[in-house]
Amino acid sequence: MMPSVTLCMTLETHTLLRGHLFPGDGKEAASLLVCTRVPGPRVRLLAKDLITVPHEACGERTPHSLNWPGRCIEEAIDKAKNESLAIILLHSHPNGYSDFSDTDDTSDAAVIPCIFEAHGDIHGSAVMLPSGVIFGRIYDSRGRLTPIDLVTVVGHNLEFWWRDDIANASQRPMAFTSAMTQELSRLTACVVGISGTGSITAEAVCRLGFGRVIGIDHDHVEDKNLNRILNTVKQDAKKKRPKVEVFAERANLYRDEPYFDGLQSNLLARDAVIAAAQADIIFCCVDTHQGRMVADRLAAAFLLPLFDVGVLIPTRKHGQLSAVAEVTGRIDYVRPGGCSLADRKVYTPATLQAEALAESDPNAHQEQIRAGYIDGVSEQAPSVIALNMRASSACVMEFIARAYPFRHDPNHMYSRTQFMLAEAIEEHSPEDAFPVVHSIILARGAREPLLGLPALSPESPT
Repeated sequence: MMPSVTLCMTLETHTLLRGHLFPGDGKEAASLLVCTRVPGPRVRLLAKDLITVPHEACGERTPHSLNWPGRCIEEAIDKAKNESLAIILLHSHPNGYSDFSDTDDTSDAAVIPCIFEAHGDIHGSAVMLPSGVIFGRIYDSRGRLTPIDLVTVVGHNLEFWWRDDIANASQRPMAFTSAMTQELSRLTACVVGISGTGSITAEAVCRLGFGRVIGIDHDHVEDKNLNRILNTVKQDAKKKRPKVEVFAERANLYRDEPYFDGLQSNLLARDAVIAAAQADIIFCCVDTHQGRMVADRLAAAFLLPLFDVGVLIPTRKHGQLSAVAEVTGRIDYVRPGGCSLADRKVYTPATLQAEALAESDPNAHQEQIRAGYIDGVSEQAPSVIALNMRASSACVMEFIARAYPFRHDPNHMYSRTQFMLAEAIEEHSPEDAFPVVHSIILARGAREPLLGLPALSPESPT
């Protein structure tokens, strides 16, 4: 069953939590999470602020109980009430008990109503086990309880802890097995860009078995696309059918029930951002700097793991002719709280400005426009499907390696992968090879303007 309530946090938040909740004395300890929410039918709570409760403030701490100090509760309320954020009371079970105890129930009954008196319509409580696994539950203002189906930590590895299998939560399914497929059937992926690399990535994501796939693309099929967009035919180009419509029509034939939702939209649109925020993983397969910028900010604001893929064929002059200098592909994994695509200079203010100028006045900037895939050569229908498949496969494999680790080296060594086929070289860059600039929109959720971009304001014409 697809999760209806999830709690997501960064690696940094989880690391701080674990260090505080298990000080080594074998007694319970406490912290509070102040969480933003994701708009839409699915409840996704995003850990925005962490308040560690001083151990001495919890009264008489034991291996089975503690007291919640009013001062820390009030601090959390002060942080939460202006934006109607959710508060999660989180404590440890040093004995490893993987359920809520009677003492926990009594504590919630005393504390949670006091929080509701101050503000809010959703609050909750959670427990961390010595393994680092977290499980939880939420309450509404009437006191009705709903389990948190899934807790995720977006780090170098992707952790998924399911409430209905909490006893085995620390044991990840093995890559490429039916157990992996079973878990993927409960997750949602978003693929932005359903064209060259995007249609191939979406195909792989669908065939892997994701329970729901969201596809976002604003464009329609043209004749020049037919040699590199999977599942397109001549009639699709003749009718100028939307790429997402064509892909959805064919992909939904793979299973008994529809699962692929296509949205014909530019990513720089409110409906597209809100749709993507419902996912658990986002794959960025666009060919614009603006699209990557929006995906980058979306990942930070909604705590989504981001996999970005791009290809390029640089050329060189050989006399009067052009020749291929290299055939390249790049895959970047971005975790919220880590180095972003902006930090890695995948896009810059200058490239965003140049792209905007090229769109508004192509003649004014024609010398700086790269025509399609092949740098320096105008190609409307480049024969690049084999290159796209190589890059898209690497992108999806990067996700599998993060969620179901199989590498001999730790995943933080593979923040970026670049391959150069002319030289037969593949290079990998660790995360610490790039600077990290703190994101002011980290875990911002749906706070207006969305992603901190005025263009996404409700009143904006875009």
